[in-house]
Amino acid sequence: MESETRSWRLRLQLRPQLPPPLRGGSPRARTIRFVAVSALAGCVVAAGAVGAAGPWEGGQRRAERARAAAGPEADRDERGGGPVRPAAPPVLAGLGGRATAPLPAREGLAGALEGLLKDGALGAQTSAAVVDVATGQQLYGADQDAPYTPASTIKTATAAAALAAAGPDHRIETTVVADGDTVVLVGGGDPTLTARPAKEGAPAAASLKELADATARGLKARGKGRVKVAYDASRYSGPALHPIGPNENIAPVSALMVDEGRLDDSDHGPADRTTDPAGDAARKFAGMLHDAGVDVDGDPAAGRPGGSAERLASVSSPPLSALVERTLTNSDNDIAEALARQTALASGQPADFEGAARAVTARLEKLGLPLSGARIADGSGLDRADHVSAAFLAGLLARAADPARPELRPVLTGLPVAGFSGTLSGRYGADAAGRGLVRAKTGTLTGVNTLSGTVVDADGRLLSFAFMTMAAPSGPGAQEVLDRLATTVAGCGCR
Repeated sequence: MESETRSWRLRLQLRPQLPPPLRGGSPRARTIRFVAVSALAGCVVAAGAVGAAGPWEGGQRRAERARAAAGPEADRDERGGGPVRPAAPPVLAGLGGRATAPLPAREGLAGALEGLLKDGALGAQTSAAVVDVATGQQLYGADQDAPYTPASTIKTATAAAALAAAGPDHRIETTVVADGDTVVLVGGGDPTLTARPAKEGAPAAASLKELADATARGLKARGKGRVKVAYDASRYSGPALHPIGPNENIAPVSALMVDEGRLDDSDHGPADRTTDPAGDAARKFAGMLHDAGVDVDGDPAAGRPGGSAERLASVSSPPLSALVERTLTNSDNDIAEALARQTALASGQPADFEGAARAVTARLEKLGLPLSGARIADGSGLDRADHVSAAFLAGLLARAADPARPELRPVLTGLPVAGFSGTLSGRYGADAAGRGLVRAKTGTLTGVNTLSGTVVDADGRLLSFAFMTMAAPSGPGAQEVLDRLATTVAGCGCR
């Protein structure tokens, strides 16, 4: 798909020797350098850089490292023949002058980008913005303030709002309470609660079986060996169905579900979904409770615990930072909608589509982002009523790198890495110049293609960008040009 033929080699450096400018400096400079290194972590230029990429411990960072180290091009230069790509140290050295590296000039960026922006594969409606992360200064714009449909790039906004509202360490609890002879499974809004056995390399998740086992122990300690099971999903309100209706890309939005309502063994991507997430979760819980030695009378039914109910057991989701990373890497619609509702709950708004939209918008306003003409309609970007500008998307990523906003850092560390992870794993071929250098969130609906992310340019300057197009004649064709645009920013000193 990628048309560039220049090929770079990125060797795995287990113990890189960083130049002095990367080792010292003020706290602000150190934080900025961390963001820059995090932006390159997915290309695995050093084991330490990969370790700093973020808190998600579900195996993604290890997978990127192994893939980079054992790819089909590995060691071809030593064996003779084949393209040789620059080793890691020069790339890291470029970050050493990060605070003082020259800014690209608007004229230089225009000369590099405007030909690509006129490519017919993008259609007639295109928008672009490039921002210097250190200063927040917009370096280049083309129709950058016009509202466009963002598709899934809106997830960066949802993630930032949730992190600002609830904090990166927030965890979503699923609890069980005893109410007489009934136990009530109470959903807190964690779509990653799992009924599956733990699997190596799978994303961390709260376990329904652990919750059932703990509940059984609590019941036996109270001398109860037979109960009824009820379930409470009332923490969310409003319609459960997304406006797009029943769809393999998202389950009905519920405060109680297991494995995102998936009916297969997948953990991301399209899949058939249950129409009754809460009821299915409760039935699985009742079966596990029975397996743990507690008899269950009848089928689980919806119900709320009374005022005298006693807490029996609980499990907690991974921290919000990890949920954000998983959302952005895999473009996970179910978690994105949960993040929007967690923002609503933290903001005192109803946890429905409208309340979540109001809460997310209010948090984005507090971050000082350009929201003129913007409309937030959902958390996932599946709703075409979402509208934001390229200036907004690029500015949001720059704000996430602000040393004064460390809680927003997972918005950067969760971005897919070109050619290595998530929704960019298949979009940059083995010889693509941007492979491992571009980190970006993708957005795709029929006729809508967007890309928003970060790169370190040829002079060592960390830049954020957003490219948006509507009514492109071909989705794959538009994606190829968007990828080339991001690669061009990465390779451009543009002075």
